[in-house]
Amino acid sequence: MSKTVLVVDDDPTQRRVIQAVLDREGYAVAHAESGGEAIDRMTSGGGADLILLDLVMPRMTGMECLAELRAAGVTTPVIVLTANAGVDTVVKAMQAGAQDFFVKPVSAERLMVGVTNALQLTRLEAEVGRLTKRAQGRASFDDLVGDGPAMRLVKSLGSRAAKSNIPVLITGESGVGKEVIARALHGASERAGKPFVAVNCGALPVNLIESILFGHEKGAFTGAVEKTLGKFREADGGALFLDEIGELPLDMQVKLLRAIQEGEVDPVGGKRPVKIDVRIISATNRDLSQQVREGVFREDLFYRLNVYPIEAPALRDRREDIPALVDRFITRFNAEEGKRVAGCAPETLTMLQAFDWPGNVRQLENAVFRAIVLADAPFLQPHDFPAISGLAAPMPTEASDAPAAPTVATVELPPLPDSPIRVVDDRGHLRTLEEIERDLIQHAIEVYAGHMSEIARRLGIGRSTLYRKVREQGLEDHLKEAG
Repeated sequence: MSKTVLVVDDDPTQRRVIQAVLDREGYAVAHAESGGEAIDRMTSGGGADLILLDLVMPRMTGMECLAELRAAGVTTPVIVLTANAGVDTVVKAMQAGAQDFFVKPVSAERLMVGVTNALQLTRLEAEVGRLTKRAQGRASFDDLVGDGPAMRLVKSLGSRAAKSNIPVLITGESGVGKEVIARALHGASERAGKPFVAVNCGALPVNLIESILFGHEKGAFTGAVEKTLGKFREADGGALFLDEIGELPLDMQVKLLRAIQEGEVDPVGGKRPVKIDVRIISATNRDLSQQVREGVFREDLFYRLNVYPIEAPALRDRREDIPALVDRFITRFNAEEGKRVAGCAPETLTMLQAFDWPGNVRQLENAVFRAIVLADAPFLQPHDFPAISGLAAPMPTEASDAPAAPTVATVELPPLPDSPIRVVDDRGHLRTLEEIERDLIQHAIEVYAGHMSEIARRLGIGRSTLYRKVREQGLEDHLKEAG
């Protein structure tokens, strides 16, 4: 997902120079001529992922603008631009909340290092915050990724259920994130901060299910060398998440029903029941009502669990959330793998959103993980997802002794005419820049056979900018014909 950088500078030349550098790297760029304009944008919903802020501007200085942004609750990272590299200036900017500073004129390399570092640090801080909340059992529905209609419904239902102790059954296909919803439900409830214990009922050894759930006394059976509390007692005061509840054998369903109804468990080998205070959240990818009709799931237990059902949507039904999910996974895997991937190329996101994802969010997560490991460019490319795109990663030229097949970048093209684009019309007047630009892009598409990476490189612009200009100029048909 392309990141937006807001450039705040009263000098239009400086803004254009910075935009040219950011465009080439695939960033979206917004402009503000003054501090007041920047504040209006950031507080009225326009937003940006990073702000480049000039310190010396008329009417409102950069320091005043930064102070007002922070006072208004805007936490977006800020890099200040200054012609004065004095220590006092830098210290004051950092104390006011700036994350970095550039001395003008800034080189393209220094600009991109600073922008990349600032965005990466912000994402890592957010990820650390989420992981900390999860470890403390305080993850909430605000931490769930997705603002599409399907996820808004999940968040609405979950937020209401969190206000009570009502049993919740989360249904949905495998890989949709049912446990994530369960953790948010727990973190948004009065039991937040108390234990959240997850049990995969389908993975429990048949002969140990009772002991694992309800505990056992020392010597209760062969191998019971010490007392075990069991999952119910581990979750006492908090929540017990019973994942894949449809996998539980019938004989254990009876004991589970009693534990839920009576609020007590009977440890294996114990002399008396033990009282518990546990909220039950269960989940399944099966149709429990069908299992009830087939006699493999108890009807009374089904009604006890299915008091408040929540349907977790499949990923193909919430494609609009894929960019945000990819962004979340990139942040996490960057930290885990020591990578510096900035995001996804526009054509890659389009491809990911068009895929059906039979394995849902789990499959997307694993695909991004593999892509992060494969990636060599700042933005993930379609060939980083070979199982989806069907494209192989381009081999380095020096990797093979055999002569490589000629590509657009290496083939010897015939010399181009000095003036392939007309700059004057039939009456001898200059044509508009828009007309000349359209002809130039169309000519480049034809010459380089529609290879957008090469066209963008030759024109000196970013690919996202090139794709935007192709759309604006109505050149999509020419691109298809060239391809």
